[in-house]
Amino acid sequence: MVKILQGIKAISGVIGFYSLKKEQRQVTFYSEGKNYWPHLQGLLKATLKKTGFSVCYISSSLEDPGLFMKHPKLNTFFIGMASVRDYFFKNVGTDVMVMTMPDLHKYQIKRSKHNVHYIYVQHSLVSLHHIYRHGAFDHYDTICAAGPHHVEEIRAIEAKYDLPQKKVSKIGYSRLDYLIKNLNTKQSLVNLKEKTNKIILIAPSWGSRGIIESGLGKNLTDQLLNLGHQVILRPHPQTIKFSKEKIEEIKNKHQNNLSFNYEGSVSGQESLFQSDIMISDWSGVALEYAFAFNKPIIFCDLPKKINNPNHHDIKIEPIEISIREKIGVVWDGISPLHKMIELCSQKKNNIETIRSKYCYNVGKSDDEFVKILSETLSIKNFK
Repeated sequence: MVKILQGIKAISGVIGFYSLKKEQRQVTFYSEGKNYWPHLQGLLKATLKKTGFSVCYISSSLEDPGLFMKHPKLNTFFIGMASVRDYFFKNVGTDVMVMTMPDLHKYQIKRSKHNVHYIYVQHSLVSLHHIYRHGAFDHYDTICAAGPHHVEEIRAIEAKYDLPQKKVSKIGYSRLDYLIKNLNTKQSLVNLKEKTNKIILIAPSWGSRGIIESGLGKNLTDQLLNLGHQVILRPHPQTIKFSKEKIEEIKNKHQNNLSFNYEGSVSGQESLFQSDIMISDWSGVALEYAFAFNKPIIFCDLPKKINNPNHHDIKIEPIEISIREKIGVVWDGISPLHKMIELCSQKKNNIETIRSKYCYNVGKSDDEFVKILSETLSIKNFK
């Protein structure tokens, strides 16, 4: 019954979108769900505040906060995840489509039969040729680069595979700006050296060899609690989807332990502000954690997360590999965990220098996005 009702709502959403006049859907933001709202909210709000464009916000999740935004120039619609969504994308009529979803036109989600300009905005700071699939960005018109590594990688991919050059815009990273902006209001400043019992956030990526899927998450949680620390477990949405039993095993074991907390949605931010140390593997959230808060990270030395079998074609070391020891420490799984906690607690980085090397326009990314969006619409309408 739930699926039937959602299907009806999705059809209603598509009909509602197409019932608008074309001038009412100049810019369309698409979100796969509430976990992507943190990456789009700043861009959407800046677009509404600083332009006169008519904007639509489309989501595949009824729980997406973006669907509840109110603005005279904004219309919001739910389109679900099934065939209704596929139909919507094949026929969508909008001047510009803004998305955080890679693999456009490779699987179910196709480019529209109409003249639509597709803009990709980053939902992670990680590199583009290891963790993403081969050809993940080939069908976008504009790529918003969070930092210089994204520009270098896109140009290298285009050169290697003889692809036409896309527009690559040096935007920055909206989610990072949000975290920095809210830092002073949500984080209590603590001297880690003087604090014995810490709040430790386990925030891994997903995949068969990740922290939770490999079984390391259970062992890590046990060790940290036995050492007297508080633990927040924050699994990736894909881990929740495909490895629920691993998570439930950890939750059930520690459900009565007041030092254990579970965060079931990465759309929440509180654990990032509250925690003192993060333990991760190859998750992009580790870079956000370091760049926003200058907090230390323990990287578990697990096999690299590689979803592109052709990654060796691009001779650039990914940022998620090169930056590890600059922002944290690498744990081999053998050294005593309490020693690694002590070691990373003493680590002090000049985070502003490191951050400026890897991120464009810190604190200004939303404004830069609006400039690029305005230029794109101006050129498109002129043509």
